[in-house]
Amino acid sequence: MSVNPVEPPARRPVLALAALAVAITVSACGASGSAAKSGGAPGRITAVGAESQYANVISQIGGRYVNATAIMSNPNTDPHTFEASPSVASTVGAAKLIVQNGLGYDSFMNKIEAASPSRSRRVIEVQTLLGLPDSTRNPHLWYDPSTMPKVAAAIVRDLSALAPEHGAYFRANGRRFDATLQPWFRAVASFKRLHAGTAVAVTEPVADYMLQAAGADIRTPWVLQADIMNGVDPAPQDVTLEDNLFKQHRVKVFLYNRQVTNTVTQSFLKLADQNHIPVVGVYETMPAGYSYGSWMLAETRALSAAVTAHRSTNSL
Repeated sequence: MSVNPVEPPARRPVLALAALAVAITVSACGASGSAAKSGGAPGRITAVGAESQYANVISQIGGRYVNATAIMSNPNTDPHTFEASPSVASTVGAAKLIVQNGLGYDSFMNKIEAASPSRSRRVIEVQTLLGLPDSTRNPHLWYDPSTMPKVAAAIVRDLSALAPEHGAYFRANGRRFDATLQPWFRAVASFKRLHAGTAVAVTEPVADYMLQAAGADIRTPWVLQADIMNGVDPAPQDVTLEDNLFKQHRVKVFLYNRQVTNTVTQSFLKLADQNHIPVVGVYETMPAGYSYGSWMLAETRALSAAVTAHRSTNSL
């Protein structure tokens, strides 16, 4: 997933517009596959979340008055190659509300939106909402406990502007959504209270914001995380540093992006197993059967189980 605005790596999304149809081929952190059909019911606000976690929050707040579609939503495939069909462009073009991440994570959305401009469309870019500069290294903003309450408030604001007659309903749902996050916040605070300073290794910075909030000590060098995230072969010396974290038992948990594995990741998993270090598979795209809050809580509980019970969680 590209996070460097100066020297775009190979994973930066690329957009191609055909003369008679919009066809998009992008490379981005998200699940491959096409968006679900919008199928908007009459009278409902059509909304789009570039990633399934944002679409889920829209759905929780919009309820019966909103039809939300996720563009990138498959947690079971490699999320680094995404091919959006013309139907995706049509879905995005019809949306009255869009929530997208920013930081180069889903920049293909900007190109689709520019190809189908609308004065009535409201776009919430989380990067802009949080006031983050383009130089922000880690784009996985939804793992930061402080992110989604702000996103939810913006969704309530924009839905209320689009359908003022349902404003009270959206505000009530916004409060309910905030309440669903409290178990996650408590789990993060509990881990920090009991296990602050726990040394961990990672492949990519997918869950880094959560780990930092929980007080974990991320020992993996940033350059290695960035290389794996951006699809670049890491330098041998950085791989050696990571290998030694396992061989010398300098970490208690290994977290890896289970949606994107390669020979480097497999070698780390093997070393973790050989040295009896529990592993936790983390997701970029929300797994089926979860809401945003329950997903984040499950990830945090998996981290806690790795530390307290020496138990691995490869998948949720």
